[in-house]
Amino acid sequence: MKTFTSLATILLATLLATSLFAQTPATSPPADATLSAQPPSATGQMPNPQEMMKQMMEMSKLNENHKLLSAMNGNWNFAIKMWMNPDPNAKPQESKGTATRKDVMGGRYVMMDVTGKMQMPGADGKMKDVQFKGMGVEGYDNAKKKFVSSWIDNMGTGIQFSEGTYDPATKTFTYTSEIEMMPGMKTPVREVIKVPDSNHMALEWYENRGGQEKKTMEIAYTRAGKK
Repeated sequence: MKTFTSLATILLATLLATSLFAQTPATSPPADATLSAQPPSATGQMPNPQEMMKQMMEMSKLNENHKLLSAMNGNWNFAIKMWMNPDPNAKPQESKGTATRKDVMGGRYVMMDVTGKMQMPGADGKMKDVQFKGMGVEGYDNAKKKFVSSWIDNMGTGIQFSEGTYDPATKTFTYTSEIEMMPGMKTPVREVIKVPDSNHMALEWYENRGGQEKKTMEIAYTRAGKK
């Protein structure tokens, strides 16, 4: 209820402000066009409140891109490989886990909960299994015309934000982002997610280190109960 109240307040304030500016002569220099939140109409005037509301409602509608994400909803098992050792000949760390995907906000977003295990050095320096928990939110931004996602997990305190595209010919999502595991150490990331059919997904994670891209992780998902 608080969310709806806040939204209504924001919309009302926006409409009143738009109406007020439309009636008040400009006395200051015009604002930089790049800072304008709403492009002017063909006549050079700001859209009226009714037109702004209409555009906002249109932008909130679901489309085929949202359905693409929802089609992957359900329970999944996964096997993960991670190349964390700088030695190129070293074997990857391997583990397994589960993931659950479901619609939220009326299908505008998909939330994914992930549970698994990964090896981390203990206090004695020896590697041991620790529980891994992660959560992602995916969507399609009608304004940006891009797929968007965010990710958090119990191995850090930051939030990863990604933007991506979809290639229907190869059934592949490609996301780009930037991570900062240590202060000042920013690393560009490219994620490639292939969905060959309704029961399988494959994620490949690439990090750009010193101008060279390297695959450091891959995850093979299989829908629960399927092979």
